[in-house]
Amino acid sequence: MGDVIKNNKEAVLIEKSRTVVSDTAFFETVLWHVPIPVPGSNHHFKYRLALIVNGECVMRYDNERGKGDHRHLGYIEEPIVTTLEALFDAFQADMERILA
Repeated sequence: MGDVIKNNKEAVLIEKSRTVVSDTAFFETVLWHVPIPVPGSNHHFKYRLALIVNGECVMRYDNERGKGDHRHLGYIEEPIVTTLEALFDAFQADMERILA
């Protein structure tokens, strides 16, 4: 996240949180509003949503510079095209499926 935040001097941190979902799992949310879209994304947000189980990141949604919006499920990385609201809904659905 470093380069885009340094280059977006007016970036505003909207949320940075960690939520415990069980004795062995938690998810982290980091969301910035940026004046210049991250290369590869069509919106003004820089984000990382991560599900950690037993100390291992098993799922992550982010918009890395040059890759745009995508998700990591284990070793699989795939692009996603979505709105911010749909992004959070998809992350929640994937998290519930993984933790079930």
